[in-house]
Order: sequence, then C-alpha cells, then structure tokens
Amino acid sequence: MEKILVGLKRVVDYNVRVRVRNDGTGVETDGVKMSINPFDEIALEEALRIRDRGEASEVIVLSIGSVDAQQQLRTGLAMGADRAILVEADPGLDALSIARTFKTIVDRDGIDLVLLGKQAIDNDNSQTAQMLAAMWDRPQATFASQIATEAGKATVTREVDAGLETVEIDLPAVISVDLRLNEPRYVKLPDIMKAKKKPLEQLAFADLGIEAGPAIKVLAVEPPAERARGVMVNDVAGLVAALKEKGLV
Repeated sequence: MEKILVGLKRVVDYNVRVRVRNDGTGVETDGVKMSINPFDEIALEEALRIRDRGEASEVIVLSIGSVDAQQQLRTGLAMGADRAILVEADPGLDALSIARTFKTIVDRDGIDLVLLGKQAIDNDNSQTAQMLAAMWDRPQATFASQIATEAGKATVTREVDAGLETVEIDLPAVISVDLRLNEPRYVKLPDIMKAKKKPLEQLAFADLGIEAGPAIKVLAVEPPAERARGVMVNDVAGLVAALKEKGLV
C-alpha cells in the first residue's frame, strides 16, 4: 500500500456550547473556536500509525470547504501528515458532491486506502464513506474500532448493534472509523513549525469538473426547548400520582 487519504472537516469545537444565530439561519461561528471533526482526527491518527509501521508510504489530508480550513489542514500536517489538499467550496456542500470530490482526488493521486470519520459532529449525516465506496466500486467497512492491514487486505473490527463484527476486505477500500479506535496524538510546537513547510495544495471546486449534487436549503434552525423544572414528591404514592397526572402510567 502506497497512499492513504484522510478527510478532515472543519467544525465547531466539541467543547464549545453551540448557539443558534439570532436570525435562525444557522449556528453561530463568528469568534467561535473551530477544530478538526473528532472522528476525522481519529482517522488521521490511524493512518499515521499504519504509515509508521511501514505499511504505507504517504498520508494525505483533504478538506473541502472555505479557505479557513487551512488551519485544520495545518494541524493535520503538524500531527504528521505528509501533504494536504484544500478544495475551496461552499461549506454547505451536500454529501454527494463531497463524495464526488473525494473520488476525483482518489483517481488523480492513485489512493490505496481512504480513512474517514464515521460522521461529522455538525450534521451527523454518516453518508460520505458509503457514497464514495459505491462510486469507486471498492469495498467498505464502517464504524471501525480496530484496523489491521497486511498483503493487500484490511481486517476491520466494527461496532454493530449486536456487539462487534470482524470483516476482511481487499484494498483499495474505504473505511470509516469510530471513537474507540485510538487516542489521537497531541501536537507539539516543533511539529507545528515543521508543518508550515509541508505542501498544501489549493484547488477550486468549480475547476474539478464535478457535477454538484442536489442543493439542500436549510429553512430555519431553532435551539431545543428548555427543559421544564422537575417536580419534587414526598413518597412513592406521590410519584405514582404525578405520573398518572401526566398520563405516563
């Protein structure tokens, strides 16, 4: 295996309390800390471990979105990726167009393995990996909690409703990763300085000749309703009476 491609999406940091814009058009991002989607960070860590074991020669990180995503790509380079690609596009690009963009880069760069987070924490779609595998006509394994590669094959332990399932797939392939796969490494200052010298290629989505998928328009965004205050009861009889009053028993 030569090249591994990892997708990195720019999202609101998971430690930040998400706020809806006053006009209800979306989530507030001005002045908000942004970071790599946590599932994507795990995918990158796994790619780096595969390369460090000598089972791949190059790790490439790809982000599709605004020019601000350079920050997340530089973080990926600081973690250890060899080079980065930014496809400048509308941050609200639909999943089908994103999958088509990945397929274009896969064909252009001769990718052997694509590692993606199982979902992004901003929209929770969990669609890109499956769409890419179908377009590429290559095997896929989703929700991976353990990955082993050897002799043109990958053995993947994946999390399913009934527990764990182990599958073996031929490479090239697409794998989406789950939270329990690994613990991403911390970025050190010397690595951040080195990342500034690593190549970051910028492409325009319009120049790739990709047919955009059906546009999805968000009509309104609303915060969840505030939770009602709890009711204190003195005994079991009071609890049963309160539940009956609400029609729950």
